[in-house]
Amino acid sequence: MDDQQPSSPADWIVPASGSAAFGGLEAAVSDIASARALIIPVPYDATTTYITGTRQGPAAILEASQQLEFFDEETRHEVFKVGIATLEEIEVDARGPGSMVARVETVGRWALDTGLFPLMLGGEHLLSLGMIRAVAEESADLTILHLDAHADLRRTYQGSDYSNACVMRLAGRHGNVVSVGIRSLSLEEDHWIRQQGLTVFYAADLRDNSRWQQQVVDCLGQEVYITIDLDVFDPAEMPAVGTPEPGGLHWYEVLKLLRLVCENRTVIGADVMELCPQAAHSPANFTAAKLVYKILAYRFHGEISENSPA
Repeated sequence: MDDQQPSSPADWIVPASGSAAFGGLEAAVSDIASARALIIPVPYDATTTYITGTRQGPAAILEASQQLEFFDEETRHEVFKVGIATLEEIEVDARGPGSMVARVETVGRWALDTGLFPLMLGGEHLLSLGMIRAVAEESADLTILHLDAHADLRRTYQGSDYSNACVMRLAGRHGNVVSVGIRSLSLEEDHWIRQQGLTVFYAADLRDNSRWQQQVVDCLGQEVYITIDLDVFDPAEMPAVGTPEPGGLHWYEVLKLLRLVCENRTVIGADVMELCPQAAHSPANFTAAKLVYKILAYRFHGEISENSPA
C-alpha cells in the first residue's frame, strides 16, 4: 500500500468561509487564528460496500448546518463563541486508501500543532485511522471510543487491509479501542475480540441496562478520541447510511454517553462518519449536523466565557 505523506499540505489545507463553513458562521467566530475547534470535511469512499455515496456526506452536513440554532438547550451556551473554523473539503489523493489515510493524518497533526480541536466529517470510516494516528502522537495512553453498528475488526477485506472493514483493527495499534453499539460482525472478528480481550458493548446487551453509559466511561482512559459511524443509530432515526443495521442506539442515549465522556475525560479529537445522503431521507443530514454541534457543546462547555472571539 502506498502510505507516503503528501508533499505539500499548504495546497489543500484551505479555510472555508461563508456558506461553505459549518453553520455559515461569520468571520469573527470562524477564523482559524482565533478558533478552538476545526471542522475537517473529507469526501472519500473508495472502500465502502453496499450503498455508496458517503463521499457526499461532508457537504450534506455542512449544508444542513446552516439551519442550526446555536443556543444549546442542555448546556445553555452558544458554543460557536469558542470559535469553529472549517476547512475546504480535503482534496482526494487518488493513489489509494493508504495515501488518503496519510493525508488525513497530516491534516490532523497540523490541526493539533495549531492548537485546534479536530472534528472530521466523512466520508468512509477508514479515514478515521489517519486522525487516530495524529492524536496518538499527542497521547501517551489513548482510548478510542468507537460508536458503530459494525466491529470493523477484519484483518483484510476484499483483498486489502486498508478497508472500512479493517479500520478498528488498524486503530488498535495506536490506542485501546472501546466499541459501543455493535450488532454486526464476522466469526473472525468474534475470535479476535475474545483473543485480544477487547471491550465491546453489544447493542442487544444495552437494552435493559440503565447504567451502560457510565460503564462505558469507566472503561476509558483519561484521553479519548471519539469516532462515530452514524450507523450506530437505529435506522429509524438515521436511515441515510451505507450499511444500516436494525436494533441500533437512539438519539438521547448516545447524547448521554457523549456528555458523560466529555465531562469526565479529556476528549482530544472526534469524527462523524458515514453519512450517505439520500433524497428520501434528507432529515438525516440535519441530524448529523446537530450531532456535530452537540459534541462541540459538550467538549467546550465551561470554556465559552473564557474563550469567546465574539
